Amino acid sequence: MTTFLELLLGGLSMGSVYALIALGFVVIFKATEVVNFAHASLLLAGGYVTATLHEELGFWGALLAGALSAAAVGAAIEFLVMRRYRGQDQSVLAIVTIGVDILLITDLTRRLGTDVLPLGDPWGDRVVHLGAVTVPQTRIAAILAAGLLITVFLLVFRHTSWGVAMRAAAEQPETAALMGVRLGRVSLAAWAVAGALAAVAALFLTVFPTPGLERATSLAALKAFPAAILGGLDSTSGALAGGLIVGVTEALATGYQSQLTFLGRGIGDLAPYLVMVAVLLIRPAGLFGTKELARV
Repeated sequence: MTTFLELLLGGLSMGSVYALIALGFVVIFKATEVVNFAHASLLLAGGYVTATLHEELGFWGALLAGALSAAAVGAAIEFLVMRRYRGQDQSVLAIVTIGVDILLITDLTRRLGTDVLPLGDPWGDRVVHLGAVTVPQTRIAAILAAGLLITVFLLVFRHTSWGVAMRAAAEQPETAALMGVRLGRVSLAAWAVAGALAAVAALFLTVFPTPGLERATSLAALKAFPAAILGGLDSTSGALAGGLIVGVTEALATGYQSQLTFLGRGIGDLAPYLVMVAVLLIRPAGLFGTKELARV
């Protein structure tokens, strides 16, 4: 039971981080109907800035700089690249984001090389004992930080003019534009918010028990993608549910993989995708996604 509880708490922690990344996918999709495959590069860019500046600015200053830098990179991608292709088919735009991601990841991995960079977090390797269960403080911090950020975002999304504009742009972009909603600003803000969320997620992906930021850190975005899909690409609350499902599934499958050898090695890495496929077979739009009706 102790092992199960430790795995469950670890899964909820990682699931919260995946939810932050998945929320970035959802925000951009709701604003532009584009699946952003450049999200991994935003995550790595934010983490890289945080790691390189934490000695000069301190941890919190470096984290703020990393979030702002990732937001700026996201806004630059939207303004310099995506806006030039406005009106194109969404599949074309998705392919464009793949090209952007390759360029940015190549440059960032060149800068990182084989180094593993610490981010200077204040928690270190300290742990908390909850009865017989031992939990790293970083895991608790991840749950609290992700919960706070997601709550703030949902409140802003539902109760501010920017949130109303994004919802209007997602539902009927032509009508929203005629009513005075500036779609370019909505899209720019969405990319910036997604970048900032990815930078915070990069922090909790690289703190204890992980050794630090490395080239493979960007692959976490690939694990968050199933979270966005199974939750529903157009559902902000679905990103949270999807992230938690993926995190817990991955943690349990990895923790008990010695008992799941009949499924093959590395089942923990494969489990999120298996869950995604299983959900999509039952609900093609995801758990909370909007079903599209077509008259035939």
